[in-house]
Amino acid sequence: MGNCRSDDHARAHRLPAFLLVATLLAGAACRSQAPPGPDVWAVVNGKEIRREEVEKLYRSQLALDQPPPPHEQALSMKLAILDELINNEILLERARKLGMEATDGEVEDKFIEMKAPYTEEEFQRQLRERELTVEDLKRDLRRQLTVQKVFNREVFSRVSVSDQEIAEFYEQNREQFNVREPQYRIAQIVVTPRPDPGLRNRKGDDATTDAEARRKAASLLQQIQAGADFNQLAMDYSEDPTTASTGGDLGYIPESALNNTDPAVKRIITGMRPGEVSNVVGMGGTYRIFKMVAREAAGQRQLEDVRTKEFIRDTLRNRKEQLLRAAFLTIAREEARVTNYLARQVLESAGKLPASSSPAPAAGAPGGTTPPPQP
Repeated sequence: MGNCRSDDHARAHRLPAFLLVATLLAGAACRSQAPPGPDVWAVVNGKEIRREEVEKLYRSQLALDQPPPPHEQALSMKLAILDELINNEILLERARKLGMEATDGEVEDKFIEMKAPYTEEEFQRQLRERELTVEDLKRDLRRQLTVQKVFNREVFSRVSVSDQEIAEFYEQNREQFNVREPQYRIAQIVVTPRPDPGLRNRKGDDATTDAEARRKAASLLQQIQAGADFNQLAMDYSEDPTTASTGGDLGYIPESALNNTDPAVKRIITGMRPGEVSNVVGMGGTYRIFKMVAREAAGQRQLEDVRTKEFIRDTLRNRKEQLLRAAFLTIAREEARVTNYLARQVLESAGKLPASSSPAPAAGAPGGTTPPPQP
């Protein structure tokens, strides 16, 4: 439209009508291009993405037991979060046009699933520490579910893997399927004789003394022997924060890795048959119950093995999904109107976080020029 000129109005009466309209439109365009306030970090198709939203997501990603990252790393994280929000807003607009937004029921189901591993007290504490509300969390879940629907329709539905592709992958990577040593897929239930503030089982059940731990482990073994589901008991009562949420599953462990544990424990595990459950085993001050999920002998895995074929199919599908996802996002970004003000300000200020228009927080507080302190 040309440059904005302060004397446009003075010369308007001398212009033909159609030029007068063009001049007025040019002035409106210039006014609309004025930068927003410092708390607007991006605009996507006219919708603002504000600093507060990025800061909240940033805080939610910080490890509570780790020191805050350096300034440059924190700012890089925020730029990455903002870029993801820009992508999401583009996809959300597409979802709205297609009538594919996540329903209230879908959001609530996902919320209950996410909340399940925690007690109510632990869940609320996690929200407070990250300065989030239930509404914040549900809003993010709605966004995630909606974006996933768009990807399912526009990207993942296009992906297919043929038997020929699977066979070619196998021949090109045959050595990868040569297992050098026996492997054991193991699940475990762990009970500790001490309180753990980071407990993650679904019941919030935590033994606090050695006597309590012994009784709890013995009770769980008795329930398993009576037919109770091992995985469900692990999710409900195991005190291992790493594996409780997955039903105690440790995945496949090579036999050589068992050399690093107690010889008695190795003998127990290597002597178990698939589906068999051990007695209570004392290990490193804890009490454990092991289940042998599966055993894998050493040797070449053949293509005819269903597990081999499924592994290859999943690998190829994941590769194609990542490729098509990247291509889809590139096209969607090209079709959108995006302005990333945070990126511009970071570049112009040589790596400093833009100042907020809101009152300055205390040093190190969220929204200031340094990352927030860890709770």
